[in-house]
Amino acid sequence: MSASGGTKAIVAALGANIAIAVAKFVAFLFSGSSSMLAESVHSLADSGNQGLLLLGGKKAKREATPQHPFGYGRERYIYAFLVSIVLFSVGGMFAIYEGYEKIQHPHQIEAWYWPVGVLVFAIIAESFSFRTAIKESNETRGKLSWTEFVRRAKAPELPVVLLEDLGALVGLVLALIGVGLALGTGDGVWDGIGTLCIGVLLILIALVLAAETKSLLLGEAAGTDDVEKIKAALVDGDVVTGIIHMRTLHLGPEELLVAAKIAVKHDDTASEVADAINAAEDRIRNAVPIARVIYLEPDIYSESAAAAGVNPAKAPGGQGPETSH
Repeated sequence: MSASGGTKAIVAALGANIAIAVAKFVAFLFSGSSSMLAESVHSLADSGNQGLLLLGGKKAKREATPQHPFGYGRERYIYAFLVSIVLFSVGGMFAIYEGYEKIQHPHQIEAWYWPVGVLVFAIIAESFSFRTAIKESNETRGKLSWTEFVRRAKAPELPVVLLEDLGALVGLVLALIGVGLALGTGDGVWDGIGTLCIGVLLILIALVLAAETKSLLLGEAAGTDDVEKIKAALVDGDVVTGIIHMRTLHLGPEELLVAAKIAVKHDDTASEVADAINAAEDRIRNAVPIARVIYLEPDIYSESAAAAGVNPAKAPGGQGPETSH
């Protein structure tokens, strides 16, 4: 994930959502459409989403302190979690409430050209925002499918904006259908049904984002490609003969912790092992630049002792080294 954390996509979405929120609210005032009111709250919530993402990105850049020795990189995960839980859910629950009220107490839409015109404008504006998010995501997505990208991305901003824009476009179409059916049939219940569908959609997106950001908050390992690069860089086949076990953890989207117990020969001197560890750290950082915090513990690996359970710590489960040359 890029260091920018999808800033261009966030700013594009923020500008579009502020303009759309104002237009939708004006349309609600003139038409009385509950879909327009729900959509205006939706766009206002989306604007708050982008504000939180930008704030999280700024806070994450703070220098490490004695109380937080690994820095503040996870601030971005926290703010993304707030977006998914609070604002999406608030927007979704409001839309469900408004839709229920409109179904219970329907009334005809007045000045139909306001909601229809605003919805068409909003679809166009959201399409440009969505296009920006797709373009920026493609720079880091590689060969991953969109589902895999959302699930595996370590920087939370682009998946949030992608799902947010997708939800906005689908919500706008639902609102347009609801308004159109209400106008065509003269029954305001359809406007309420469209509003209800928007609320359900927002809550579903909130649940997906909450699950993904929760995983990031708990701590995720490096991706498979980065793990393989680290393993290849770690073993030199001379002093470092293998990896007994290794753990990786994202301290933030652009900062990775690597901890490994490495196998060395019993007759290597302390100076040789120290030089080998320093060289291994340099190779790892060259192979995976985000691997900024590295802890390597040398040990004399004995395959027979590990298999016999004499020293299981040398190979968890009695297995041989993960990598050897």
